[in-house]
Amino acid sequence: MIPDRIIEAGTLSTDGSRTSVEVRIPWYRALPGSCIDDAALTVDGVTAPAESVRWEMNGRTYALPELVERTDEWWFPLDSAVLSGDLPANPGTRHEVTVELKLYIPYIVTDHGVLRIEERDSKTMEVRQR
Repeated sequence: MIPDRIIEAGTLSTDGSRTSVEVRIPWYRALPGSCIDDAALTVDGVTAPAESVRWEMNGRTYALPELVERTDEWWFPLDSAVLSGDLPANPGTRHEVTVELKLYIPYIVTDHGVLRIEERDSKTMEVRQR
């Protein structure tokens, strides 16, 4: 719904082996963590291994499979979450960053079940050292 605003400009950072970016919800209403079906982080065409991807919101960090049970953690439209993964990125250089999100919208039911949206955003930005 709002895919061009998923990646927060200027938030790409690295500690040398792990890279992260802040992301915003591509929907107009809050969603519980259990509605985050999948997320992927790609830098310069290299996608972080799925098992290394972490999702941070409300000060807590989760592996993606852990979000399934998180009906008590909410992602609000005005809050950024942090998506990270095991990817190298060179501080001080510009990188092409892509984030893909798959979300369930629990209050919209179609003939095929609960609505699932797939959104993607790409931005070129400079990485900063953490």
